[in-house]
Amino acid sequence: MAGQLSIAKALNEALRKSLEEDPKTLLMGEDIGKLGGVFRITDGLQKDFGDNRVIDTPLAESGIVGTAIGLALRGYRPVVEIQFDGFVYPAFDQIVSQLAKMHARALGHVKLPVTIRIPYAGGIGAVEHHSESHEAYFAHTAGLRVVTPSNAHDAHWMLRQAIASDDPVIFLEPKRRYWDKAEVGDTADLPLHDARIARHGTDATLIAYGPMVKVCLDAAAAAEEDGRRLEVVDLRSLSPVDFATLEASVRRTGRAIVVHEAPVFLGMGAELAARLTERCFYHLEAPVLRVGGYHAPYPPSRVEEAFLPDLDRVLDAVDRSFAF
Repeated sequence: MAGQLSIAKALNEALRKSLEEDPKTLLMGEDIGKLGGVFRITDGLQKDFGDNRVIDTPLAESGIVGTAIGLALRGYRPVVEIQFDGFVYPAFDQIVSQLAKMHARALGHVKLPVTIRIPYAGGIGAVEHHSESHEAYFAHTAGLRVVTPSNAHDAHWMLRQAIASDDPVIFLEPKRRYWDKAEVGDTADLPLHDARIARHGTDATLIAYGPMVKVCLDAAAAAEEDGRRLEVVDLRSLSPVDFATLEASVRRTGRAIVVHEAPVFLGMGAELAARLTERCFYHLEAPVLRVGGYHAPYPPSRVEEAFLPDLDRVLDAVDRSFAF
């Protein structure tokens, strides 16, 4: 299936392939059938696979996830769509109290192959409750796997790997990148939980995931004009984290800056900075810095650009690292 696809189309193709390959795979969510989803990720799938496999559900996120858990216990492989990030909170109890823990309660005898797709983060001018970055909640919960692609190739292959996994996977889709196009190859480049070196460099490491990878690549290109070669690591998996790739990069460059949209306070960057400081202390030329959202509710859409990390804020952090 090589070719240029948007992330939205690459996800649609991944769902189609998964439905074709396994009759136990089901899709569930609000407006995913006839409408094809708010972002058209499931466009055409109910028409081709029927309403018993691509199921329009009531407006009840807790019930959707609870039903998916029951189906998984009966041998199905449900893929749930949460329409917008902020709507996942009614299902939070089902996810962290039931889905995440059943494998451990059953001493590993019970598998929960449930994939929960969530469009997340901001940048599309949406209203309140439509631009949440809640990855830290899920990454903090033992028993869940949390991943997020940054490009169409990874979106396709990571979703297929997530659906094939016997563990529950929170699959976060960067909604402002849905229409970004890239070449989608015939095979996955990496296992689901490996990080990717998106750009090689020697002077500092930018660590990002999802929507911020493009911002960091743009920052690295701009920094090169000033003679600084920045390495960009696309984390891809937030739980588990591929620390081996991160540590190897930071030991080469001696500097690290973690960039994400979510608030910095107690976010993914805090965990990454602490671990890298512990494990790479004698290789660091400066403290591990963080760039992210403020400790405040996501703002109205007209001012969201002032909230989101941009190229200037990333380059400012690079300057601070080199000035240390």
